[in-house]
Amino acid sequence: MSNQSSNTIAEQQCYHCGNPCEEERLQYDDKDFCCKGCQMVYDILKENDLCDYYELEQSPGINLKNRDFADRFSYLDNAEIQEKLLDFTDGRMSRVRLFLPAIHCSSCIWLLENLYKLKEGIRQSRVNFSKKQVLIEFLNESISLREVVETLASLGYEPHISLEENDQKKKPSPNRTLFLKIGVAAFCFGNIMLLSFPEYFGFDGGWDDEYRRFFSWLNVFLSLPIVFYCSTDYFLSAYKGIKHRYINIDVPIAIGIVTLFVRSLVEVVFDFGPGYFDSLGGLLFFLLTGKWFQAKSYESLSFDRDYKSYFPLAIHRKEAGEMKPVPVANLQVGDEIMVRNQEIIPADSILVSGEANIDYSFVTGEAVPVLKKSGDKIYAGGRQVGPSIDLIVKKKVSQSYLTQLWNQDGGKVATEQDQHSMINQISKYFTILVLAISAIAAAYWAWEDSSRVLNAFTAVLIVACPCALTLATPFTLSAVLGVFGKHHFYLKNTAGVELMAGISQLIFDKTGTITYAGKGKISFEGAPLNPAEKLWVNAIVKNSTHPLSRKVADYLETDVKLPLLTQFEEVPGKGLIAQVEGREIRMGSAALVSAENAGSRGVQFSSVHLAIDGLYRGCFVIQNQYRDGLKSLIDRLKSTFKLALVSGDNNAEAQNLQAYFPENTPLVFNQNPDKKRTYVMLRQEEGEKVAMLGDGLNDAVALQAADFGIAVTDDISAFTPACDAILDSSQLHRLDEFFAFSQTARKIIISAFAISFCYNIVGISFAVSGLLTPVIAAILMPLSSISVVAFATLSVKGLAWRKGY
Repeated sequence: MSNQSSNTIAEQQCYHCGNPCEEERLQYDDKDFCCKGCQMVYDILKENDLCDYYELEQSPGINLKNRDFADRFSYLDNAEIQEKLLDFTDGRMSRVRLFLPAIHCSSCIWLLENLYKLKEGIRQSRVNFSKKQVLIEFLNESISLREVVETLASLGYEPHISLEENDQKKKPSPNRTLFLKIGVAAFCFGNIMLLSFPEYFGFDGGWDDEYRRFFSWLNVFLSLPIVFYCSTDYFLSAYKGIKHRYINIDVPIAIGIVTLFVRSLVEVVFDFGPGYFDSLGGLLFFLLTGKWFQAKSYESLSFDRDYKSYFPLAIHRKEAGEMKPVPVANLQVGDEIMVRNQEIIPADSILVSGEANIDYSFVTGEAVPVLKKSGDKIYAGGRQVGPSIDLIVKKKVSQSYLTQLWNQDGGKVATEQDQHSMINQISKYFTILVLAISAIAAAYWAWEDSSRVLNAFTAVLIVACPCALTLATPFTLSAVLGVFGKHHFYLKNTAGVELMAGISQLIFDKTGTITYAGKGKISFEGAPLNPAEKLWVNAIVKNSTHPLSRKVADYLETDVKLPLLTQFEEVPGKGLIAQVEGREIRMGSAALVSAENAGSRGVQFSSVHLAIDGLYRGCFVIQNQYRDGLKSLIDRLKSTFKLALVSGDNNAEAQNLQAYFPENTPLVFNQNPDKKRTYVMLRQEEGEKVAMLGDGLNDAVALQAADFGIAVTDDISAFTPACDAILDSSQLHRLDEFFAFSQTARKIIISAFAISFCYNIVGISFAVSGLLTPVIAAILMPLSSISVVAFATLSVKGLAWRKGY
């Protein structure tokens, strides 16, 4: 009786992890669990209405038996250790990236991305499945880092935490499993070919029948590792696809492998013939080799996106007592840097001068500045709001982290997701069509010539592959990003190329966009400024990145040490307000400085008005110099796009601008940032696809509202995540070429699709005839993908070379 009872317990499987309930069996909610841990996790999921987790996969959890954490993670309460592990913290919210070796399926992703429902204080969590990482944002007042890790561990996803230097780049380890499978397939395939030589040369009557039977059975045993080891990924993928009611590309491949093996086994068992084990071995060897080639291609693509398409963000570094602009990639730990108003902090640093107001909205999503004092740590990704600050770099620069912040905005990412959704739909219907064709071909040859049934059925399943279709788009668009990047036009993601191709209207800002930031005649109209006043003004404009501020700074350039600011504010679209040596100074629009008595000063050109302690002193009059090649650029653009100019300046230069733009082009002046956004949105309501070009400061909201926002900059340290692309101003004259090339990319994608379809039509035509063996089909399948990738990449690079960019 006891034996029967123990057998019953052993046969029961845990509802959470699927392991046998061997030592104990806990019944809860009419379900069996192998331990308290699994029961606890189920209870947590049930309480939070998350039992859909178990519908994604049967027994998807991790076994939690004997997991008592006690003080195991108490070291995470140590402030120094937290500083090593956290990507970011402002005292209120923190971000941490953890490696979770136990991530293994879609249900893991689902559960981990719903952590905010399980534990109060977790804001969000995002999983990188390929790297087995999770990025978690949590509120410090509600949950600690230790509690976050304990929550993960209690769910069965205990993080692997290394306290070594996290900045050190680890070389990606090769896919050993794939290499091992290729090796096993090659060994079995080669030996099966050797043992099948007598069959190839027709030695049926010249050698002993017992040897022939013996070699046939050896081939059976050599094929077992091929089917039950080398093919597991295809079977698993096909099973999961069917289980989730989705037919993926691995379904026909799995059917082809099973068909070949079963048919061959039947022939050997009943002595009908030697079977097709050589074809089976060759099929898996070439499939896995093609998979490796594709993986290498993706690695190359990833490398290009990670390193070659980054904008060259710059920062001012102290060298020989002077601040000089350098690429952030050249920064080293210990360097002293200067960050001006609205500039991004490129690396974790220590504040060494005064106070700072750091806007972490690019990291946290909240634009509430955080006050920092001398000696405080400031994390990369923050933006200084106020006068310039001096910092000491304490951590190696990670430009990938800054680009990740740029990509964090979710407003237009859906375009890329929709693109992948379209590709998945193509693959789905393509696979269904392939299955139908293979079934019809098999039925036809079963009636006409049964010897061709197997070849026709399996060859169709193997040779027809939508992989080429799915690879054409990402490789083409990524190659375009590489071409653009070489000419200092940096797109946020591949979706931007598609967005560019659909643009119908271009809206330009004026100052800093179509005018030079550092050129143009400048003079001061009003009572002459004394030396002290000039120093006050210079100290203020030195802290701003606005093009007009930089012109005034160049005009007042001096070697005399500038006084320190005690207060600084830059009002977008209006100007600067600052306190220096006890004086309040306002610079900017006439409205900001209350310049009722300005008279006719500055009405003919761009002007920066000045008031000291509420007394109007005059204005800096700036005669803008328009960028070289602007007239010819506008002439080329007007035949393709509707054009408009929207500026925050007055209409003093309207007459000059009419010489550059077509006669009926709308020229709109005196527009603050909100009015610029409204203008963009009105054009969108009229059905236009709008691209906005601005300097990235006063135009940030308009850039974000546009279908495609381009920040044109002379100073690559003025980086704004509000845009979809960053264009070095020296390349503005090529704007029409960039848009034309994005449309060319669309044609290349269509051509790649056509090539892929033609390949499949020809391949399937040979396959249904029964003349194409599975081995040849297996060789052709990866070759088709590689050829389409090569066509897409080489076409983009070839056309770019032909056009001179």
